[in-house]
Amino acid sequence: MRWNFRSPIRGVLVHCASAIAIALAAVCAALPGTPLERPLQAASSAGCEGGGFSIVFANGTTLSGAVDTTVPAGSLGTRFQVRGKYVEFDVVSSTFELLNYTFTGAPNALDMTGGVRTPVFERKTPNHRGLVLTGGLSVELSDDDMVISRTGPGLSMKIQAKDCANGGLFQMEPARGDGGTTDITHVLASPASPEPANMTVFYYDNPNFRAREGDTVPFKDTTVVVTARVNFGNDFSPKFIGRDSPQVATRIAQGCPNNILKRDGTTVVVNHCGGVSVWRVASGGRMGAVFGEDAHEVAPPATNCTSNCQAQNRVRGQSVKLGFPFPVPDASRLKPRFPATP
Repeated sequence: MRWNFRSPIRGVLVHCASAIAIALAAVCAALPGTPLERPLQAASSAGCEGGGFSIVFANGTTLSGAVDTTVPAGSLGTRFQVRGKYVEFDVVSSTFELLNYTFTGAPNALDMTGGVRTPVFERKTPNHRGLVLTGGLSVELSDDDMVISRTGPGLSMKIQAKDCANGGLFQMEPARGDGGTTDITHVLASPASPEPANMTVFYYDNPNFRAREGDTVPFKDTTVVVTARVNFGNDFSPKFIGRDSPQVATRIAQGCPNNILKRDGTTVVVNHCGGVSVWRVASGGRMGAVFGEDAHEVAPPATNCTSNCQAQNRVRGQSVKLGFPFPVPDASRLKPRFPATP
């Protein structure tokens, strides 16, 4: 998956000392944007045809179309809705926790859902360790792109999203005035009745990557070595695949060891739960979500960058896609779904 840098970031990292945080909060909220810019790029413009987000606030106000504005803090309510043609989710105003990320199943040539509404994430929860977002909400909407950001004393959060049927569709970017890390917990969706049980989303160790692990394959004008890959999918949609996409972030093991068979007949322990993952993200780093071909391409990891990041060109068919099995073999599914001790 590759990112581009078309839209300017509006959020800022607030550097107010704790002793004068209250007095300087308004000043800090008005600081110019930081140089960290990484708006998303979907796998194909065909996957975004007719896409575009609306943001619906608790007081009934709706933003849609071409928008570049700041919504006052008092108008945000506890949470607000983000609704697109292909994707929808809710956002908690004070933390930027994401809730109920779902594909709508709208028709598209690159649809992964079989035309069926498909929940993906129950939540993506950042742990700000007591810090809270208090400023106005900066909103940029254009075509199928959305960038929202908000600040508070010592904290800045940004969410970028695209309303498309697949590709690189979401990323969350925390930044802290103390330079510390932020733990973000991803919980995959477990649809409740009357939705089919086989739409439950689960993490798995992709056996197509294990079968090629260590091989050297082409990538653009160079080569790259195949490494293991954890994806997520369900038992309902044969085309549905996604993965967590970190930049300057490390996954935290939670005590879910799985013995996975390697191509040479030996096994390796993969410590990853089936329904949840926790990522420790550097200040200025990000956690993204990619879907479709971007989730099973063989490409180098994201660069270790938190500011003044340089754009990377789209791969445009110059990477190897290893695919994924459907249904996923039981031996490749990561278990248990949640750790015994949270």
